[in-house]
Amino acid sequence: MTAQNSLLDFSGLPRFDIFKPADVTPAIEQLIAKAREVVASLEQPTDNVSWDNFVIPLEEATEQLGRAWGMVNHLNHVMDNPELRATYNENQPKVTEFWTELSQNEALFGKYKQLRASPEYGTLAPARKKIVENALRDFRLGGAELPPEKKKRFAEIQEQHAAISTRFSENVLDATNDYKLLVENEADLAGVPDDVKQAARALAEKDGKQGYQFTLHFPSYFPLLQFCDNRSLRETIYRANATKASEMGAVFSELEKWDNTSNIAQLLRLRDEEAKLLDYRNFAEVSLVPKMAESPEHVIEFLEDLARRARPFAEKDLAELRAFAKSELGLDELNAWDIAYASEKLSEARYAFSAQEVKQYFPEPKVVEGLFKVVSRLFGVTIAPDSAPVWHPDVRFFRIERDGQLVGQFYLDLYARPGKGQGAWMDDARGRRLVTGGAVQTPVAYLTCNFTPPQEVDGQLQPSLFTHDEVITLFHEFGHGLHHMLTEVDELSVAGISGVEWDAVELPSQFMENFCWEWDVLQGMTAHVKTGEPLPRELFDKMIAAKNFQSGMATLRQVEFSLIDMHLHYDFDPNSQKTVQDLVNEVRTKFSVLIPPSFNRFQHSFGHIFAGGYAAGYYSYKWAEVLSADAYAAFEEAVEAGGGELTAETGKRFQREILAVGGSRPALESFKAFRGREPKIDALLRHHGMQ
Repeated sequence: MTAQNSLLDFSGLPRFDIFKPADVTPAIEQLIAKAREVVASLEQPTDNVSWDNFVIPLEEATEQLGRAWGMVNHLNHVMDNPELRATYNENQPKVTEFWTELSQNEALFGKYKQLRASPEYGTLAPARKKIVENALRDFRLGGAELPPEKKKRFAEIQEQHAAISTRFSENVLDATNDYKLLVENEADLAGVPDDVKQAARALAEKDGKQGYQFTLHFPSYFPLLQFCDNRSLRETIYRANATKASEMGAVFSELEKWDNTSNIAQLLRLRDEEAKLLDYRNFAEVSLVPKMAESPEHVIEFLEDLARRARPFAEKDLAELRAFAKSELGLDELNAWDIAYASEKLSEARYAFSAQEVKQYFPEPKVVEGLFKVVSRLFGVTIAPDSAPVWHPDVRFFRIERDGQLVGQFYLDLYARPGKGQGAWMDDARGRRLVTGGAVQTPVAYLTCNFTPPQEVDGQLQPSLFTHDEVITLFHEFGHGLHHMLTEVDELSVAGISGVEWDAVELPSQFMENFCWEWDVLQGMTAHVKTGEPLPRELFDKMIAAKNFQSGMATLRQVEFSLIDMHLHYDFDPNSQKTVQDLVNEVRTKFSVLIPPSFNRFQHSFGHIFAGGYAAGYYSYKWAEVLSADAYAAFEEAVEAGGGELTAETGKRFQREILAVGGSRPALESFKAFRGREPKIDALLRHHGMQ
């Protein structure tokens, strides 16, 4: 009797309780072979191509492979270890090869064309028509129309791209995990909050050292930049973070191994070659085919217009910061490692409160409870703890119900730890679909963050305390989760976030962020860690006054990243003598008011575009923010009309017209169905105090 393979059990939730890296290769090979058998049978000529005899069998054959590999991919990002990494890298080319084969399969492409031309197409529901149209588009983008020799090269590009993207991500993770800054003397940490020092001391003790240990995980290094009076320490940690995974990262013991310079160059060359094979001028044009934006020129025009609007505010922000740093902090020259520190001091002086003071009111249990209450009131659902196998003891599992019926479930993995990728994200463990017999497979989501874990204080475990920015991050990722879980579409390919244009996918996430600034909401999700008192109105008013503090600089920074991404994939020749750093410098010179030091290599850990799905798409954050700010304005208008911020009627409409429909119709149609008109930029500028 053979042991059960965790990746071949599709009866319910992922089997993290029995998962072993040794499961990966046999499961993936079996699932690919099974899918290929189905594909071979579907390739056979037939006069009658229908939804039932073609699309459904193809979807069922590929869904299991997608779910199994999705579980492996997820574990590789949250529980990285040598054994798992090795089997992941061994199997990734096989998975990439299969999906590339599928996207280039002329017989399947022909079947979709047959279905599109058949009488049945006219009778299909809109969601199914959208799936057919998306499939035809994706076959063209997958190289299905290329001649054999070009198809072969296209497939090679996909495999090389996947491997190099993974290597890019691994380099960032390894460089992050390797770095340790030990501070032996507490006096050197003057200004650093006690809870940050406690976490640093715990890290040192874990490694058998005396003192305080800091890493390049955000909750560890950023408080040093923000609060530490010791300028030399700030410079040390800034330089380490700004040069990680680059040729400048001399602090790392395996410098060459983790340098992403050549990986970036190779990825850009591969993307450019792919675009040319598909007969596009550049990769940006390929990237935008399934997006809302019309063209790279359209995106650049949008970003440059936003930069023009933000620049006067950014220049004012920087001038005020420099003047304050000189007169109050004795800093004649404001360096990159001084920005967060001086900004925090200026904010405290101007608004009479600190980020650390606010943090005491956001213990994790109260924040999570408050988030669930907001979602319940807005969308008429209940969220309750549930049970499921998990990959780490810190992970919790929940269920969402409406009227007693299960709607979706999610895993919540909140804390930073070694072996876990940086940042915060939502991913799907399982999508919604109608299965054989008429039952609904409910969606399941992974919600992952990197917050500071609970710390022991005076012998007692204190809950994790969130900064207000971290609260916003949690709401943001939960917005993605809601998009995935509150869908009412029964077709897997366009349910939830599937099939949604990439530059609209941030709409629900950024929309949810707005509730973190509402008094009614914060009253229900704050409790001082020692007294239990909710956030005082006086402190809230100060937070609101400070809400748009340096928003001009922050906006320009996002525009800078977006323009660098777009130009790298639009008019940068990866085969020329011009380097990526040259282009980065050009964009900064033209658009930035605050230019980082020459050693800064942020692009070497820019995972969004080099190891994620945002290549020529990072602009989506600002693009979707126009949509989300305008959508939230509907709630603000409801308040003016006498409702509350959490008016159930407006929430119900948002759920019905945005969340429920997922990718079953164009995002612009969904937005217009909710707002009754095209989006406007006014609300975004107003929310940032730039109007």
